[in-house]
Amino acid sequence: MAMLNYKHLRYFWAVAKSGSIARAGEQLHLTPQSISGQLRELEESLGVALFRRAGRGLELTDAGRRIIGYAEEIFALGDELLDAARDQSTRKSLPFAVGIADSVVKAVAHRLVEPALQLPEPVRLICREGRLSSLLAELAIHHLDMVIADRPMPANLNVRGYSHLLGESTLTVFGAAARIKTLNGDFPALLDGAPFLMPGEDVAIRPRLEQWLEAQRLHPRIVGEFDDSALLKAFGQAGAGLFVAPTAITAYVCEQYHVDIVGRIDAISEQIFAITNDRRLTHPAIIAISEGAHNEVFNVEVASATP
Repeated sequence: MAMLNYKHLRYFWAVAKSGSIARAGEQLHLTPQSISGQLRELEESLGVALFRRAGRGLELTDAGRRIIGYAEEIFALGDELLDAARDQSTRKSLPFAVGIADSVVKAVAHRLVEPALQLPEPVRLICREGRLSSLLAELAIHHLDMVIADRPMPANLNVRGYSHLLGESTLTVFGAAARIKTLNGDFPALLDGAPFLMPGEDVAIRPRLEQWLEAQRLHPRIVGEFDDSALLKAFGQAGAGLFVAPTAITAYVCEQYHVDIVGRIDAISEQIFAITNDRRLTHPAIIAISEGAHNEVFNVEVASATP
């Protein structure tokens, strides 16, 4: 059985694209005689004529037009093969799909996930954001490797999962400098009657924050409620009202949103959990996130998983 000579096919393709043997020779740095000889060998092996004379140039025969289509596909696949061979990172990258509950502060989520991108083995990160119930449904069918949430696995969901405490942080109250100047008294008394931006009802710390304010007999003027933490901070930056964020990201909040610290609420701690399908952490990216959370972000001792 005759074997296709791909070098001859490449010469044929070059002649077809350039329209003449002379121009193809210039592109390939070969003499016209050499290319003509190679084309004759290809025609003999295929048993068909590929070109016919058209004035001073060449045009494809019907067989040549059919074969040029195959040649295009062959060389396109060859280019893909070379690209795949060169792109070692694509071939070796480890997929890691993480869901982030929309109630989790985005800056905290970023700091938690960042160690996964520092692993020796390249990681292809896939982030999904949404309501916790929807993300846990994706976790149950293994579309996600992990969910980051501000509460442990809800007991009322018929989904198996394990909660791993990544850490906890007290709360700090922030505000724009111009807004803070309008307040009187010391913290926390100055919160009474002050404009305040409240986390949305789906945020785990909302009830605890309301209970703390009630216990302190403080009644700030709620001017907005936000499910999205970044949007809440943007309004706070604009001076719409005071707001709370985890103490663990105080420096980031002050720098990113150009706000100042009003005071700290040590009586409330916001907890962050990693929810996985397995009791033990085995995925390298999840292990890196857990270790980074305990050693850098929250600096707490590793806690055991709770079903």
